[in-house]
Amino acid sequence: MNRPGKWKQLFHYTRIVSIVVVISAAGWMREAQSGPITFNSAIGLAEDEFVLREQYVLNRSGDDPSGTDRERTSQAVISVLGYAFNSDFMLIGVLPYIDNDLDITTLGTRQNSSASGIGDFRLFGRHTIFRRNWPGGTFRISPFVGIEMPTGQDDDHDALGRLPASVQVGSGSWDPFGGIVLTYQTLDFEVDTAVSYQKNTEANDFEFGDVVRFDASLQYRLWPRELTGGVPGFLYGVIESNLIYKDKNQLAGFDDSNSGGTTLFLAPGLQYVTRRWVVETAVQLPVIQNLNGTALENDYVIRAGFRVNF
Repeated sequence: MNRPGKWKQLFHYTRIVSIVVVISAAGWMREAQSGPITFNSAIGLAEDEFVLREQYVLNRSGDDPSGTDRERTSQAVISVLGYAFNSDFMLIGVLPYIDNDLDITTLGTRQNSSASGIGDFRLFGRHTIFRRNWPGGTFRISPFVGIEMPTGQDDDHDALGRLPASVQVGSGSWDPFGGIVLTYQTLDFEVDTAVSYQKNTEANDFEFGDVVRFDASLQYRLWPRELTGGVPGFLYGVIESNLIYKDKNQLAGFDDSNSGGTTLFLAPGLQYVTRRWVVETAVQLPVIQNLNGTALENDYVIRAGFRVNF
């Protein structure tokens, strides 16, 4: 495969999105806030406001118990646009550009499979059902529900035939999801927790296992320690946890015994928050991986990006 061409496509997509973000937000940006890096908070926007978020995600897996020395690398530029119809209801769209790469040794020969392109589009609504505000703080509860649409290519081939489902940038299936997120915010820190479930459906005689997530995040203001006037921004230390359970995949109606399981990530990170924008980064490190059979284990996930309200 032409790897330099894929890097050029990824760079071109990132550049276009960045230009659109800058042009759109330069005129009338609103105050930004801290928030989780690996999932969403319950903090909303004022009526008719937008939020734009861009993240680069590098997901590396290489701990292979199967003896075939599998190494999988997935890179994504994830574009998020949210719009507040009012202070309680937001509609959010998520579109990734993905580059997947899998290396495996079979009968002494190293083989590579790769695919890149626009991934599956996620659209969901989030509604605040409980809100309590006080001077310098707020507590909110917001359920959300949405659908992942099969906008990504799901039938890429190479010289050896159809690529594995783990390499395809799209799933080919319509997958509903939903959950609830709670946010407790003060002037010094913010705590967010979320529970979500995604029901994956069948496409191409293949079905990814359903996914259940329990997420938590603490953002604590490191600098300045005392709130005073004239400070251009705030530095937050972030620690997050992601407990993810994936059911077994199914092929032709039969369970794949070498798929699914439970993973717990801990993710330290940093955020710099100004009145107009946020820059952030975090590294998700697996501390528990209880996977089925010879399922490929994660090494790490790196996230870096920015967010702006306008």
